[in-house]
Amino acid sequence: MRIISYNVNGIRAAIRKGFLDWLKSDPADIICVQETKSEKNDIDHSILNKMGYYDYWFSAQKKGYSGVAVFTRIKPDNVVYGTRHKTSDDEGRVLQLDFGDIRLINAYFPSGTSGDERQAFKYGWLDEFFLYLRKLQKQHPKLILCGDYNIAHKEIDIHDPRGNKKSSGFLPEERAWMDEFFDANWIDTFRFFHPEPHRYSWWSQRFPSVRLNNKGWRIDYINATEPLKSQLVNADIYPDIKHSDHCPVFLEIKP
Repeated sequence: MRIISYNVNGIRAAIRKGFLDWLKSDPADIICVQETKSEKNDIDHSILNKMGYYDYWFSAQKKGYSGVAVFTRIKPDNVVYGTRHKTSDDEGRVLQLDFGDIRLINAYFPSGTSGDERQAFKYGWLDEFFLYLRKLQKQHPKLILCGDYNIAHKEIDIHDPRGNKKSSGFLPEERAWMDEFFDANWIDTFRFFHPEPHRYSWWSQRFPSVRLNNKGWRIDYINATEPLKSQLVNADIYPDIKHSDHCPVFLEIKP
């Protein structure tokens, strides 16, 4: 099972930049996208079906905002929209699919970069989601959580840790949440295979040279619970794919 997670920063914009042609190249069996900024009927999703993908969407109530979707060549046994956390579900942040004994969760974590109010919302969301995941682990021991976490965990995951120590996405409280998350029997699948530095998945669009010079952050993850450890085959980041300010991250597991 090959899985990709990709914040497309607007599915319609990504399509204009060649996203559908990239899908035709068969990059993975399951493509989890975040920040779709659209609803299912905003694009001709029959194109996805003709390419062999089932498509599932969970969009925000606010038009042109947030939203997640999954395009999969493997038909899921079950689909769960949201987490029953109203403020999260109103923003279309979590979509879950069951494949046999594995539950795949596609999540778009909130950003706190727009100010104190959204940073406070982010902390509340993280606390709520952590408790939700702990309960879910009891029902579904084999979990995969992919998405844009909007947090760089370690200093190795950001190009300038000293200069960004007060930046949302690298704040001590956010990094402590990641510590607690991984301590709760989760595996950072990329680091499981790749201990090397300078591997990032997001680059600011403010300055064109940032991506060229690889001054990025690793804030996109596909993480798995410990019961899946023996099934992990490979994980990677694909910085050369450029439909967004993010790039795809990849995981392959044995069935």
